[in-house]
Amino acid sequence: MTNSTEGPIGPHASLQTRTLRLLFASQITGGVGVAVGMSVGALLTAEMVSVGVSGLAQSAAVMGAALLAVPASRIVRSSGRRPSLAALYLTAALGGILIVAATKLPSVPLLFLGLFLFGGGNAAALQSRFAAIDLAPPESVGRHLSLIVWASTIGGVLGPNLAPVAARALKDYGITTLAAPFVLSVLLFTLAAAFLFAFMRPDPMLVARESGAKRATGDQAKQAGGLRAAFTAVRTNPSALLGILATAVGSIVMVGVMSMTPVHIMNGGHASADTIRIVGIVISIHIAGMYAFSPLMGMLSDRIGRPRVILFGVVLLLVACAIAGTAGHDATRLTIGLFLIGLGWSATMVAGSAQLSASIARELKPAVQGLSDLVMGLAGASAGALSGVVVQAYGYPTLTLVAAIATLPLAAFALRASEA
Repeated sequence: MTNSTEGPIGPHASLQTRTLRLLFASQITGGVGVAVGMSVGALLTAEMVSVGVSGLAQSAAVMGAALLAVPASRIVRSSGRRPSLAALYLTAALGGILIVAATKLPSVPLLFLGLFLFGGGNAAALQSRFAAIDLAPPESVGRHLSLIVWASTIGGVLGPNLAPVAARALKDYGITTLAAPFVLSVLLFTLAAAFLFAFMRPDPMLVARESGAKRATGDQAKQAGGLRAAFTAVRTNPSALLGILATAVGSIVMVGVMSMTPVHIMNGGHASADTIRIVGIVISIHIAGMYAFSPLMGMLSDRIGRPRVILFGVVLLLVACAIAGTAGHDATRLTIGLFLIGLGWSATMVAGSAQLSASIARELKPAVQGLSDLVMGLAGASAGALSGVVVQAYGYPTLTLVAAIATLPLAAFALRASEA
């Protein structure tokens, strides 16, 4: 099977299967690491600083994921996926160590530095979805990508519920309740890094590059540069622009609302132990919405078209904001709203990522994928940074209203593309 951008696939079918299995396992491990830490990140920041800046916890991690995507994409271009993913997980482990140290000193600057580096876990998870389609057949891009996104379900759902377990296990070692989950994150990130570095051989990106080398012209090779080349390639490509816009807007809504939901729950007057329990349940179901149905989104993307799935995601996000914004402190309605936000994010993430990767030539993919994750991360980080300010000044319902309004440009863009 050949394609002008994807190249021959048949000879690499067994390697693609093995790569998917490796990425699936690492996504579970890393997913627990990310989720167990970030489920208490806003609470830890609120405790050490204030509620008004608690949204910056998620924002710092998302910003870290965004900016770390740039050196990660350079490593991919020079050495492949394996060292890039391992480096990101080790960076996240270092971040977890700094967060724990910040609670002991205490030091707010060290806390935010740790949260920034902790974003390497998210960056690795996001880069893994692209690693899953380096050798994927063109007609299966959505399904292969969504399989790796789906793998995060297990770790993402399990992670928040391990936070109180970690707190109890480390209480006798002088680790505070809200810092203990990050100790577990460090262990899991280190395990994921070692696993990928040891077993992801041969590297799927290097194999894909070798298989396409004979078809790449000199001009194409020169284009396979950094972010400037990626920006040049994307700005005149409406299909690629739609993909980037979909992932960015989905991130704005998801990060903005999710980052302040734990604080909103805390303001409901619950005891600390009850707050952690309720937050664990709500965030777990939210993460299930983000990842559990991603294979369905991938299948729909391949069958009915990516723009239509993106539009479906926008509808889900609008409904979710309406439910969460009118829920008050009703934990059941908040859970439903956060679940639907996760589901809407899944649709925009899977379909948007597939749309982007299918719209660009192979030699430009690492740079354009890095640009996409950078834009998505900066968008989410901005939403997280502003969310605390909005909630403190105007309340949680206003935050959900602003998030809903942010989806409208994407709705117009996707509707136009789906009718084309």
